[in-house]
Amino acid sequence: MTLWGGRFETPPDEAMWRFTVDVSDRRLLAVDVAGSTAHATMIYEAGLIDDAEHTALTGGLARVAAEAAAGEFEWRATDEDVHTAVERRLGELVGDVAGKLHTGRSRNDQVALDLRLYLREAAAERATGLSRFASMLVDKAEEAGERIVAAYTHLQQAQAVPLAHHLLAYAWMLLRDRGRFGDVARRLDESPLGAGAAAGSSLPLDPDRVAGLLGFGSVFANSLDAVGSRDTVAEYVFCCAQAMTHLSRLAEEVVLWATDEFGWAEVDDAHATGSSALPHKKNPDIAELVRGKAATLVGDLAAVLALQKGLPLAYNRDLQEDKRLVFHADDVLAGALDAFGAMVAAMTITPPGPGPWVGALDLAEALVARGVPFREAHHAVGRLVATLVVRGASLTDATDEDLTTADPRFEHGDADVVSPTESVRSRTTSGAGSHASVAAQIGRLRELLS
Repeated sequence: MTLWGGRFETPPDEAMWRFTVDVSDRRLLAVDVAGSTAHATMIYEAGLIDDAEHTALTGGLARVAAEAAAGEFEWRATDEDVHTAVERRLGELVGDVAGKLHTGRSRNDQVALDLRLYLREAAAERATGLSRFASMLVDKAEEAGERIVAAYTHLQQAQAVPLAHHLLAYAWMLLRDRGRFGDVARRLDESPLGAGAAAGSSLPLDPDRVAGLLGFGSVFANSLDAVGSRDTVAEYVFCCAQAMTHLSRLAEEVVLWATDEFGWAEVDDAHATGSSALPHKKNPDIAELVRGKAATLVGDLAAVLALQKGLPLAYNRDLQEDKRLVFHADDVLAGALDAFGAMVAAMTITPPGPGPWVGALDLAEALVARGVPFREAHHAVGRLVATLVVRGASLTDATDEDLTTADPRFEHGDADVVSPTESVRSRTTSGAGSHASVAAQIGRLRELLS
């Protein structure tokens, strides 16, 4: 069944049909029925259908909705898309009056409506999933207590920080991701129904009424924009891609932490896989897949942007491809939040302490606190490090004599500042890697996530 066959004398070519039909929009069934029900009520109130027709249409749509909810809706190979399927099934239930459902409506504004309804709900679900993951990281940070680890730059040990500080960095990233889904949800909260195929309708439609019935906060201002734009879809895919990128960064660290060389983490058996050839292996495959799947979302984002770049107004069939891209991005993020979140929650994190060089900056700052220019203090500590390396010693082995040889402005007791515990304790900068900062962050995150 098609919605456009009136002027055609022959049925669609089989190859053309296979190429043009995309079944990915079947997940829009529930929102399509909801949009159709609201539209039926609006055209009834506008006097375009009578009482009996309205009752038949809304009653039939309620039956379709019940079938959809029960997983009993029957799809057919002849259904060109979800809109066709709904109208076909409605006709089976209520007869020819089903043809009046499309009064004042086009598939162009209908699919734009369905996408906004679907993504508005999905955005709320992803925001919830991100909140759950971030809350779990806050829990892990609290469990870490005052354990101190090395922070890395260039994958080389840099400074000592609380392990909790490291974990909370990801919680803050995911909190921003949650905010992005809230932002796109606000832009999705605009009903396009009433825009028609391109330029609206001569019929006495009431777009504000149908928007109110569907819980939209506003109505389109320009019909061409309403049916021909997909920037909110691209923005939604970006939100998914950015969140997956953050998860991928954590996943890369989990992969490293789970190695014998790092020895930071033990993955729970329930969230690991084995090797078909190597009996001793326990692989963090979920983390590796998060890393790999993040790449596919970057591809989705590039594709949905490229899809729009050369389209004249208003609707073009190219835009059919946006659904496959946005649904894939949304599905991957949803799955990653569940599977990777469970993996990290069950993971035992017991990293070794930092190496002996992480107090180098603290030693330089001991001189800076006495008025020594930082560049001179930096060179002095650098000379000390070079001397110690030649001797086969480390910074924690340095004596007062070593320090004053490197620079006479060092004083007795300066060597104590290189201790990781002292380094963390001495930090006073807001948001820095100190236990006081961690406590403040946990409190603030709990407040924001509650």
